[in-house]
Amino acid sequence: MFFVATFLVANCLFSQDVITKKSGEDIQAKVLEVTTSEVKYKKFDNLNGPVFSILKSELLLIRYENGSKDVFNDNKKVEEKTISVKDMYLEGQSDANRFYKGYKGAGSTVLVTSLLLSPLVGLIPAAICASSDPQDENLGYPSSDLMKNTEYANGYRVRAKKIKKNKVWTNLGVAFGINVVLVVALSSGQ
Repeated sequence: MFFVATFLVANCLFSQDVITKKSGEDIQAKVLEVTTSEVKYKKFDNLNGPVFSILKSELLLIRYENGSKDVFNDNKKVEEKTISVKDMYLEGQSDANRFYKGYKGAGSTVLVTSLLLSPLVGLIPAAICASSDPQDENLGYPSSDLMKNTEYANGYRVRAKKIKKNKVWTNLGVAFGINVVLVVALSSGQ
């Protein structure tokens, strides 16, 4: 049960739309409708709550959970640089979601240590792995040219670290759950 809950929470962390306002504010949301003049959405942390709407003229872009995006640009000359910088950062994050697989070594280390020794001992590598940045050779980015763009690289690295951290803590939770199930099974068998 704990494993299922941990898995669902980890998957939900990456399944939201992000509405970026021209002010730079990001809104984690579930977009319901895009009309000619406004966007209707629910806040991601309260999907059962009220429906909000915002004028499209206040928006810079919407990045959907599937990686696609809508860019809103009434003033091309004024907004062009802002869109480019913000867009590259978001593109880096999106690519990290697709290409970063370097967390497997860290996650496996935590899982194996926690299963073989104990979840308490597994806390040590979990804390170390979760707090450390992914190594460049493990990033798995799609193009070295893209990583030369500072905003893209920052977005990619930030998301990769978050993915790594989530995988490490998920694996610690899985090991804890397995240990609990084993203890309960062994206790009831005696």
